[in-house]
Amino acid sequence: MRRQRYIFGICFVFCLMTLGCAVIRNNEGRMGRYAFLEKEAGWILEGEPIEFEGQMWYPEDGIDILLDAEVILRGEYRGVQIFTARTDVKPFHRLYTKFEHNKFRIFKAHHDPR
Repeated sequence: MRRQRYIFGICFVFCLMTLGCAVIRNNEGRMGRYAFLEKEAGWILEGEPIEFEGQMWYPEDGIDILLDAEVILRGEYRGVQIFTARTDVKPFHRLYTKFEHNKFRIFKAHHDPR
């Protein structure tokens, strides 16, 4: 009888540990929801602009470290997804393209002086 309780206790603890490991947790910030290319598109590295909402947006040297939850997908240009910050409103201040986990290239608009 004592041995049965001991075995039951071990099985019970093992089951609790297994269930605890299997619980699905919110993965926000741990895993990206937007895919990215292995390396940045050549046209971005060459400094070519994105045409977005009637403006030309040029890549900057700087990058921002952002979680996918901090950006909104706004479209696609030449096979690359375009994002804005979730808190940004029109007229947008920056566009982003994702090129690594949590790394986003900054694009800024250049206004035509005409």
